Amino acid sequence: MASSAPSRRARRRLQIVVSVAAAGIALVVLYLVRDALAAFVLGALLAFLINPGVDWLENHHVPRAAAIALIFTALLIGVAALGSVFVPLLTTEIQQLQAQAPAIANQAQQRLTQLQGQPVEIFGFRVDWTTYVDNIDRQAGAFLLGQFGNALSIGLAAINVLLQILLMLIVAFLMSLEAHQISDFARRLVPPDYRDDYDALRPKVKAMLRSYLRGQLTIAAIIGVAVGVTLALEGVPFAFALGVLAGITALVPFVGPFIGAVPIVLVGLSVSPLKAILVAASYFLIANFVLQFLYPRIVGAAVHLPALVVIVAFIAGFSFAGILGMFIAIPVAATIAIVFEHIYPRVYGSQA
Repeated sequence: MASSAPSRRARRRLQIVVSVAAAGIALVVLYLVRDALAAFVLGALLAFLINPGVDWLENHHVPRAAAIALIFTALLIGVAALGSVFVPLLTTEIQQLQAQAPAIANQAQQRLTQLQGQPVEIFGFRVDWTTYVDNIDRQAGAFLLGQFGNALSIGLAAINVLLQILLMLIVAFLMSLEAHQISDFARRLVPPDYRDDYDALRPKVKAMLRSYLRGQLTIAAIIGVAVGVTLALEGVPFAFALGVLAGITALVPFVGPFIGAVPIVLVGLSVSPLKAILVAASYFLIANFVLQFLYPRIVGAAVHLPALVVIVAFIAGFSFAGILGMFIAIPVAATIAIVFEHIYPRVYGSQA
């Protein structure tokens, strides 16, 4: 009995070392494929989203590969149907916006120049822009011109996007096809003494990820539609394209909606200073309403993190993988929080 205890402890230490080494190897592999990391992450997320439907079809005697193919086909048909309605309008507006970007930049700079030293009166209140208009004036043109490259750059970017989408679909197909084997392999890597903890944590993490993805996609759609409709009612040019841009940037948690405000306000400024103020006010009203009132109800308590943790996670995610890192920073931080809450009673003897 005395010799079995040290043997068990040695075996447990070896199991922990192997698990940590496997995690380290996985991180090294992620670093090596960092240039294509977006396709792998998005493919994994797509597989995660379609797996419930794939499992349902498989339980109804549809081969798993065929079930994935059916879901992919349905998704492609849906995207094609939406594209046939909206893509022509979006393409037209993007081409017009690209062609008029220099003119928009010049008009915005002219408006800013007119504002220098001239207080603006809004609803009887005088607002002096002199203190900050100089910085905006220096950056407005460069920002707009930097968003729209020449035809060659756009063509190369389009090819890169198509290759990334193809890689994403391949990753999603393979990960969904081997979902159960991957899950079993991950569980086998966990030392036997901790597999009950793994089984308890896994459904919590899956629920959090589903809530997070559902929330981000829903919020992006709401902001995109609301901003596009509002801009159209306010008479802002390229309302549809700017609404799509607002929806895409809203996929970045919390800060994304405010990133999308910059080009929208600059386009409004090219019309008039008052239009820019109106656009900015309506945009931030929509974004704050969605983030403060709708987002907590859609996501629930699954992704509840302190503000400081969110900021640190954003900085770490952006340093590691740019915008994509910001997108995955919140679920990674939420997963760490779930693990911490699970092990806290065991470590400290009380609830966190």
